[in-house]
Amino acid sequence: MRTTALKVISLLSLSMLLSACASSVTPPARYLLPSSPMLSAPAHPQGTLQVRSPRLAHYLDVDGIVMQLNDITLNEAREHQWAESIGRQLERSLRSHLAQELTTIQIVRDDGSAANAMTLLLEIDQFQGRYDGMAVASGQWQLRGANNELLTLKSFSAESALDEDGYPALVRALGDSWSSVGRQIAHQIRQGNYFD
Repeated sequence: MRTTALKVISLLSLSMLLSACASSVTPPARYLLPSSPMLSAPAHPQGTLQVRSPRLAHYLDVDGIVMQLNDITLNEAREHQWAESIGRQLERSLRSHLAQELTTIQIVRDDGSAANAMTLLLEIDQFQGRYDGMAVASGQWQLRGANNELLTLKSFSAESALDEDGYPALVRALGDSWSSVGRQIAHQIRQGNYFD
């Protein structure tokens, strides 16, 4: 009887110790890209551009923020994660940047409901911090007409230096790089006169 009581006490002590350890795990920090204000649509738009959610390289389609440790090694952070799918954040942010740059064009999310709209598609190859203190974004974009014909296909690349060490600075620098990508794409769309 005494050994049974000792076993019960030992098991209770062990379970309390394990639950204390489990409850002391710090939840990961969660981050959103810096937001820019959404502008209202132009009253008389020259056309409509729908932005499709970007296709991410497989290693980027994860919860953790990706850091490139050297020329060949990548690490997904466990303690520093995106608060929302990075693909959704990138699409929303890009729509906002394009609306700021292309003020005569109606910029919408691609949900298939916009008739006679052009479509912007992106493939993102890099969106990560790099060992040299830079936040990099690269990939390619294509613009398709209302009948799905390819109008243009171009690459994009942007780098921003981190102001300081740490993941908050990395997320802000990634936001700066993505803003630069938005400006590049808007400039090239303007140059192509696709909406004239």
